[in-house]
Amino acid sequence: MRVAATALVAAAALTLSACGGDSDPLSSGGEGGSGGDPNTIVVGSANFTESEIIANIYADALKANGFDASTRLSIGSREAYIPAVRDGSIDLIPDYTGNLLLYLDPEATATAPDEVNTALTAALSDDLLASTPAPGEDKDAVVVTRDTATRWNLTNIADLAPYAGEVKFGGPPEFAERPVGLPGLRDKYGVDIPAANFVPISDGGGPATVAALAAGDITAANLFTTTPAIVENDFVALGDPDNNFPAQNVVPVYNSSKKSDKLTAVLDAVSAKLTTVELLALNQEVSGDAKTEPAAAANAWVVEQGLDKPVS
Repeated sequence: MRVAATALVAAAALTLSACGGDSDPLSSGGEGGSGGDPNTIVVGSANFTESEIIANIYADALKANGFDASTRLSIGSREAYIPAVRDGSIDLIPDYTGNLLLYLDPEATATAPDEVNTALTAALSDDLLASTPAPGEDKDAVVVTRDTATRWNLTNIADLAPYAGEVKFGGPPEFAERPVGLPGLRDKYGVDIPAANFVPISDGGGPATVAALAAGDITAANLFTTTPAIVENDFVALGDPDNNFPAQNVVPVYNSSKKSDKLTAVLDAVSAKLTTVELLALNQEVSGDAKTEPAAAANAWVVEQGLDKPVS
């Protein structure tokens, strides 16, 4: 469901495209978007759980502030939903700063959060606006077991360097050659994983990768910072202080015709509360043992965070 592509540009597309059914929410019902009324907002989502949760959070917070907000979920990949925002089929959608930047500007090289945000603002066209990104992000990470982190005293990716020759690293096949994959780990942190020690696992950081790490078949894995399995298995995501992996902060993207101070205030209030820890907890609530529906988890979170009342 996440990054598993032959290059960063393809990764930007596939991050949001591998889940979902065959139906097309944009073609069902023939309702289109909300037209020119800035108080009426149709919130869309990509076709994976985290995006649906965040879309429902936006909708609930907007309703609490007097907006006529509705949702159109599971639209598909960025290639489907960004044109939908542009043509008004939907008005607003959660996205991720680094991958959205690469979609809009495939030549972009920014990786640090502030640099990505600046480049993203410049890359947006007149018909698109982005509100303030949330501190929470769903980005690539190097993940190890708690035992490995304790044994080798690992905190950041660079701490793996002295043990690189012993590390069996699991990830999508393309990770072996992607600029932010093994080459990036070597160039930025001195973590030189031998080619023979790379274990390709073609599930984009999914259950097979998690199982291999938990069983000790691999020493480290390319997972994602809001993957519930990190908490469920007491894994450790190593720090990336030099931003080998591009920032992927959650960002609300909307049609510029909907711009208003009121909309900005609501979206900024949501973003301020949406940390990586909160995203992890929301994903765990929906994908873990509780199996809470995304809309219900979103509504409970909005109430818990006090976002069910008008933003002052």
